Amino acid sequence: MEGQAGPKSIGASSLPGGGLPASTIVRPGQVVTEDPKGPIDGFVATRSSTATKTNTSLLETPQSVSVIGQEQLRATGAQTLTQATQYTPGVYSGVYGNDARLDWFLLRGFVAHDYGLYKDGLQLLNYGFNYFRTDPFGLERVDVLRGPSSLLFGSGTPGGMINTITKRPTSTPFGYVEAGADSFGNAYGAFDFGGPADNSGHWFYRLTGIGRGGGTQVDGVDADRIYIAPALTYRPDGATSFTLLTSYQKDWSGVTSNFLPYSGTAVPNASGLFIPRSLNVGDTKLNTFRREQAFIGYEFETAIDNTWTVRQNARYSYSQAFQNSFVGQLGYLAGTNETQLARYQFRDNSTVNLFQVDNQAQADFSDGLFRHSVLFGVDYKNYHLNDNQGSGFSGAGVPGISIINPVYGVTPLPVSSYLIDRDNFQQVGLYAQDQIKVTDNFSIIGGLRQDFASTSVTKLSFGNDTNRDDQALTYRIAGVYNFDFGLAPYVSYATSFQPQIGSDALTGAAFKPDNGEQVEVGFRLAPIGQKWMLSFAAFDLTRSNPLIPVVPGITSFTQNGAVNSQGVEAQFVANLFDGLNVTASVTAYDLKYTSGAQASLIGRTPTGVPEVFANFFADYTIPDGPMRGFGFGGGVRYVGTSYALDNAVQGKLVVPDYLLYDATVHYDFGNGVRASITGANLGDKRFVSACQDPNNCYYGEARRILGTISYKW
Repeated sequence: MEGQAGPKSIGASSLPGGGLPASTIVRPGQVVTEDPKGPIDGFVATRSSTATKTNTSLLETPQSVSVIGQEQLRATGAQTLTQATQYTPGVYSGVYGNDARLDWFLLRGFVAHDYGLYKDGLQLLNYGFNYFRTDPFGLERVDVLRGPSSLLFGSGTPGGMINTITKRPTSTPFGYVEAGADSFGNAYGAFDFGGPADNSGHWFYRLTGIGRGGGTQVDGVDADRIYIAPALTYRPDGATSFTLLTSYQKDWSGVTSNFLPYSGTAVPNASGLFIPRSLNVGDTKLNTFRREQAFIGYEFETAIDNTWTVRQNARYSYSQAFQNSFVGQLGYLAGTNETQLARYQFRDNSTVNLFQVDNQAQADFSDGLFRHSVLFGVDYKNYHLNDNQGSGFSGAGVPGISIINPVYGVTPLPVSSYLIDRDNFQQVGLYAQDQIKVTDNFSIIGGLRQDFASTSVTKLSFGNDTNRDDQALTYRIAGVYNFDFGLAPYVSYATSFQPQIGSDALTGAAFKPDNGEQVEVGFRLAPIGQKWMLSFAAFDLTRSNPLIPVVPGITSFTQNGAVNSQGVEAQFVANLFDGLNVTASVTAYDLKYTSGAQASLIGRTPTGVPEVFANFFADYTIPDGPMRGFGFGGGVRYVGTSYALDNAVQGKLVVPDYLLYDATVHYDFGNGVRASITGANLGDKRFVSACQDPNNCYYGEARRILGTISYKW
């Protein structure tokens, strides 16, 4: 049973692209209204391939999935992946604050920005300080899958994954340009062109690009970027497609998340002061972050006959990152009544090379009793990181900085390397999945995967080399029943396996793999003929061998015990009537360290993890009459309390909850021109997004007003 899609709402035609991607393969007799790699109608998607690696209706997907399309990205004014996912259940975005360098996420309470980010179904491994980053302007949609996904992807956090789907060539020619600027003085210009590249109907292209530059909410720190993404599709016939996907991105920025103490951010400090959000803890001479990343890959698919389809997806990814800055993390200087922050100098220079290939064979057939969609796959990934980290401390001459009257112009120090590593990770996986239609209404999904992984760390500075080989069998079994009126209850059990790169800060041994298991029950309701979907999920998820910080900071970890997450999520997305789009969600879970953890942590909640959050956003465009094309909307985001400290020895430090308001006003002139003003955190509330510990807290985004104008032809 498939959800029904209605006509496009007012304003949808002003979005870049539109229609099915040129690579969509349609078998004779098929009626395809939505491709899981293509655009969606309003805020309501009906299909996704992230949970199954097949083109599957969400009503037949027995796992919690949310899809964010271009219309929602534009309505909310999202300029980062953090902002793009702020109205999604189970996701806490921007956990480390407003960071001009990176995006940070928790899924069901677990870190997902390291192993849980994917691009077009292939993993973006983010380790150390070399993180890939995605610009939302280059995306068609964002799929958020919650819960273990190792059956098909081999790795990833047990909390789930965020799969970004890049824009693809279209069979319909179009052109699009956009410009905008925000209240921090950051401006951009963007373009998106595509369509047939020849007269034969075999070649199609798309060229997408954006350039950004200007300020941030932190004084003296700019966030500049160039991004360009050429793509090409070849369709020799109706059964075969080959799509080349490439992109290049370069970033120039600095540290804006700042690593501040709990006293002075979450609560007033000893002097009764709050540290200004705009404070540059670095220096005008030394707050540098640069990244250069490139991707080249392809997606090949051919339908051999009415039964067999073969696919191969491959990509080579490259990233080179450099940071040199003064940072906090050390709290206040003694004897200053908490008016002077201690600092040290941090430098990192790293390079990543990542190659991945995923081979799939899908068979759709009936055995006389049941209908099957069987997927066989073999995938391989090879990750290589060269990492050089160095530091200088206050004892070596780095002065503190006043939170009242900061003085800049400090001369950078010579930095000593404390880590020069070569990290390697390889993984081969063999998997099989069967989606079985037992009846017209009842389906089950079962699958197995065997992984073989190896990790190694070659120490060129201090410490001993480490090597580790692991293998694991992961699986999923799930069932869903589709009632004729659009209700689809489901139940699933799944496991996960994620080899960890790096070594234990206490033992020096290579990290053990991260394992997870989850039971999930839920339902989706999408009545036939209606354009809305209500989803609900309850889950019990346990993660074994999590990384636990051993000292303040984000690079020193040990492994001990397990963490359990039990909770519920609900989401409502709708195109309620012509011109009105709505998304709303609520998430609540209980996260605790369980047996095997450090004694002081058992029964306690990990730091930096809000356990309750909810949101609502609506956008309306007047469809008829003299005000046709005028639109407005708004949203509210609530995030509950979290902890900067929670253990049996030192007690608790609570990070306050917060409530934020967003709004948008826009006008579609009807001739391809559209103008908009979007506001985030309209009340300019000063809030702490999370704290890792008492010396590492992060301010969230200040009020941001964004004005844009676009033209499509």
